[in-house]
Amino acid sequence: MHVDLPTYAKQGFGAELPLQAPYGLLIVDFVNGFADPAIFGGGNIPAAISNTVPLLQAARERGWAIAHSRIVYADDGADHNIFSLKVPAMLTLKEQEHRSAIVPELAPAAGELVVRKTVPSAFFGTPLAQWLTQRGVQTLVVAGAVTSGCVRASVVDAMSWGFRPVVLSDCVGDRAIAPHDASIFDMGQKYAAVMTRDEALTRCQPTESRVA
Repeated sequence: MHVDLPTYAKQGFGAELPLQAPYGLLIVDFVNGFADPAIFGGGNIPAAISNTVPLLQAARERGWAIAHSRIVYADDGADHNIFSLKVPAMLTLKEQEHRSAIVPELAPAAGELVVRKTVPSAFFGTPLAQWLTQRGVQTLVVAGAVTSGCVRASVVDAMSWGFRPVVLSDCVGDRAIAPHDASIFDMGQKYAAVMTRDEALTRCQPTESRVA
């Protein structure tokens, strides 16, 4: 991927996004269907899921607010929309279908929010923003799939709601690497801090408060 970095820098993109406690974690659509290359998966999604397992454990140990999202359509497809017109197979993600269930290694625990959605963003038409706000979250760490789709849409909305998004480059995945790489770059330039899981766990300490 060729990027004219001097142009971005000259125009003022890519500034550091200071992190501020309290922290939250959003895991976007790590469900069985996106883990399976025969359905919606492939690329680096399996590695991203594996990397997210210790992330989720650390977030629980630190007492972060934790939310998960799933794409879930009505059993009769009554909520069929533009997203499912573009990707008709999305309508197979029903409440009781195995493919719509969160992968077992990242199964939600008691007290963690699970939002159901029929569009890419985990924020659109869900209580996620209010739930995070009630818990005082300032910085939202984001993992999930796919980087160029539902992760990106959720990151843009997180920023729009006033949260400071942190995209974990090794905990988000896409079925193709080119859109993953392009989206990681673009989010880092415009909407979010981008770093690895281990860097984020080092920087996102309970006592850290970096006010812009």
